[in-house]
Amino acid sequence: MEIGSKKSKRGPRIFKVSGPVVVVENLDGRMYDVVLVGENQLMGEIIGIDGDLSIVQVYEDTEMLKPHDPVKNTGHPLSVELGPGLLTSIYDGIQRPLPKIAEGGPFMRRGISIPALSRDKKWKFVPTKNVGDIVNGGDAIGYVDETKNFRHLILVPPKISGKITKIEGGAFTVTETVCVLDDGNELQLMQRWPVKKRRPVKNKKWPDKILITGQRILDTLFPLAKGGTAAIPGPFGSGKTITQQQLAKWADAKIIVYIGCGERGNEMTDVLVEFPELVDPKTGSPLMERTVLIANTSNMPVAAREASSYTGITIAEYFRDMGYDVALMADSTSRWAEAMREISSRLEELPGEEGYPAYLASRLADFYERSGRAETLMGKEGSVTIIGAVSPQGGDFSEPVTQNTLRVTKTFWALDAKLANRRHFPSINWLKSYSLYQNNLSPSLEKEFLGWEDNRKKIMNILTKENELTEIVQLVGSDALPEDQQLTLEIARMIREYFLQQDAFHPVDTYCPLEKQHLIIKAILFFADNAYKALEMKKKLQDIMSLQSKTMLARAKFEKDYVKYLGKVVEQMETDFNSITGDEELEGI
Repeated sequence: MEIGSKKSKRGPRIFKVSGPVVVVENLDGRMYDVVLVGENQLMGEIIGIDGDLSIVQVYEDTEMLKPHDPVKNTGHPLSVELGPGLLTSIYDGIQRPLPKIAEGGPFMRRGISIPALSRDKKWKFVPTKNVGDIVNGGDAIGYVDETKNFRHLILVPPKISGKITKIEGGAFTVTETVCVLDDGNELQLMQRWPVKKRRPVKNKKWPDKILITGQRILDTLFPLAKGGTAAIPGPFGSGKTITQQQLAKWADAKIIVYIGCGERGNEMTDVLVEFPELVDPKTGSPLMERTVLIANTSNMPVAAREASSYTGITIAEYFRDMGYDVALMADSTSRWAEAMREISSRLEELPGEEGYPAYLASRLADFYERSGRAETLMGKEGSVTIIGAVSPQGGDFSEPVTQNTLRVTKTFWALDAKLANRRHFPSINWLKSYSLYQNNLSPSLEKEFLGWEDNRKKIMNILTKENELTEIVQLVGSDALPEDQQLTLEIARMIREYFLQQDAFHPVDTYCPLEKQHLIIKAILFFADNAYKALEMKKKLQDIMSLQSKTMLARAKFEKDYVKYLGKVVEQMETDFNSITGDEELEGI
């Protein structure tokens, strides 16, 4: 009893240190409470409790920590600050503003604590509710014009409701009270939310609206729904980063949240340098004005990688609750999984496949399931679309992270290093990729563009036949094939070069609207139908493939006035085929 009584008088102290995992004794805390470890007060989180011992994962470098160093429990879970000032910001995994940290020198001081949102900047608050109005959780009480093109709605935190007894407009900091309810609750421009707790919605909606990306291979062959999930696995150098930048730039979303989770420092530096320089094509303003960047490189503490994903998705849910469409890019979830594997090994947990923890699948599912298109608490419609990059070692798609990601995501864009080496971009393999949203999206696409689904199926059939014929060509050569099969190979090449290939740096070709995609495909299939017809009439394949209209069709994707240009191309096709067949009744377009 004497020993026990002495032990009980001691405050929380470090018992053992194992990398990012610290065991603390005598810590009176709950699971997922944030604690401050050591003399420098390093931020950590309780992830396990065993009697008097608490297991803490520390989000910072644990060097110099030693047994008996003090530990303090904050009593709160890891939370993020949500309010005006999020846009244009660059944070680390636990929402510390990196530009502010950089002001103190090139090295990050351990235990540094800087508010995520500026406490000094004043925002012009315009109320939209009046004294006496009843408000509930999720309602907007006013707004702040955060940037020139974005209106930031000030929301009542979930589970708070009451009658407004005081509300005023003017310039306020994020911590000043702008509204008071009859139950004494004071509302500020800012609110806090635990990162591992989903923000509530009224109900989720069916994913039947396409997220337009302007990338032809994605929108036409493997479309993604608003509020859907997509995985982009690919080896080093296959174009994951440029693909995600294209999606960030052109996707039909109001807000972009980009999470650099465990990527190499030089790659993340490129993103941090390039993103602020990108121009938003929709507004002409910097793309950063509607972007939140979260950077956690591979040489930063591993525990913060997991936190960075939860931080990003919570920020995305907050903007969704305002009724906006949000696209979240996670690059990459493989590094997140590797961090989990390292922490799991420090905890001496029973390893699963390839050393990953047994709960890898459930953690990935929990992250991706926070996506969705929903009716918000205020009755508006918003969405969070998650696009996660996966970096399988050696490009092996059978490894656990890729396979577990495929179980929970419904769109699979498989990047191919061979295509990238052939300078074919986007280097997405059309034979390995798929989208399970196709059936949901086809009715609306078909209603707007008659024949969309049939044309898509025809393209895929031609590309599949090309793959089968390529194996034969490698054995006997293309000249040994019958002319109809040679024509199939030529049509497939036209689809690849005229349609699937897209130049991200060309001012016109970088973005292709759905109407243009539809018209180009119709033109290619119009050429194909009449080419087969001419071949049946014993016309020479060489004459067919040397027609002027084929050369004109190659330039269609670079034309700004595509409707007028493709109309001329079709007229030229009619003239060309009539000249070699003498038949006026061509297959109609």
